[in-house]
Amino acid sequence: MRVKKFFAAMLVSAVALTLLAGCGGSGAKSGGADAKTVKVGVFLPLTGDNAAGGELELRGIKLANKLYPEINGKKIELVVADNKSDKAEAANVAARLIEKDKVKVILGSYGSSLAMAAGNIVKEAKVPAIGTSCTNPQVTLNNDYYFRACFIDPFQGTVMANYAFKKGAKKVAIVQEVSNDYAVGLAKFFKDAFEKLGGQVIEVANYQTGDKDFTAILTNIKAKNPDIIFAPGNFTESALLIKQARQLGIKAQFMGGDTWETQEFIDVGGKDVEGIAFSSAFDRERATTAEAKKFMEAYKKEYKGEPSAFNALGYDAYMIAYDAMKRGGTDDSTKIRDAIAATKGLELVTGKTEFDKNGDPLKGAVIKTVKDGKFKYIDFVDVKH
Repeated sequence: MRVKKFFAAMLVSAVALTLLAGCGGSGAKSGGADAKTVKVGVFLPLTGDNAAGGELELRGIKLANKLYPEINGKKIELVVADNKSDKAEAANVAARLIEKDKVKVILGSYGSSLAMAAGNIVKEAKVPAIGTSCTNPQVTLNNDYYFRACFIDPFQGTVMANYAFKKGAKKVAIVQEVSNDYAVGLAKFFKDAFEKLGGQVIEVANYQTGDKDFTAILTNIKAKNPDIIFAPGNFTESALLIKQARQLGIKAQFMGGDTWETQEFIDVGGKDVEGIAFSSAFDRERATTAEAKKFMEAYKKEYKGEPSAFNALGYDAYMIAYDAMKRGGTDDSTKIRDAIAATKGLELVTGKTEFDKNGDPLKGAVIKTVKDGKFKYIDFVDVKH
């Protein structure tokens, strides 16, 4: 009988200990199983339509982690998750990083639609997220827990509208990837800015992500003879669109946004994408901060090549989180969020960083082209504070 009572007491104690352990591991303030480690979540498209962009940003994040592996005496562990270029998966991945992996801050994502899908998740859990290249203003709007390392589309669209108008363009056609929130938003901001300048948008044409034949759209546009075609969208579809336009004899200059800056864009478009123009967040000629020089040297050594804007933005997103944890601590996600919001004059690869009331950085834009099969600098447009 005493033996039975002994084992019963042992069972009750074990259950109690299990419940206590379970309670200690929950919530955004939990230190996790290893008090010497802080987990930083990374959610990016590593497969699917946007994989090339996600991989570039991951390189930048990993490089920053290699150069800055510890914070406040703790090792920073990256927990990398693939959102598969899918909105539903992006929401699932963000929830899993918070609930299962107990990350204190999240970096990502490439693709505004993917970042927006995770917006309510991070907001309700009160775990801050720092977008990498998600430029749609809806990512951070009315969300105190979402920030970003990149400029936003109203600015990017205005920069390209001004550039088109200064080049003498009076009539513009817009071709947008209508299933892509980024493309639709950027096209709208470009249109609004161009018309405000006195220009005319003579056509707005739509296509879907994954489309490969743009003959009907382009034939209609050719008949209207625009000075410039503004075509924001994913790098693959955009390159195919331009290639087919040239085959149809369309000579108008193509302009777009920051998603074009991938090697895949040049690989697909070949000689047909020579002379295009697009906005970007980074250029080696303009990168003059001490952190930029450190980044470029380390990138060349690590990856045996030259960095792109996506590499730089991934790196900067990590550094924003790193700086915030240095000031706000690593145990409380809310304090990390407050430290991010209070960021002032932080010198990063893409310039000095501080945030407005929406969590958007006040940064200028670079305009680039493709010349001799390589991305080349054209101009820099500063943001008006």
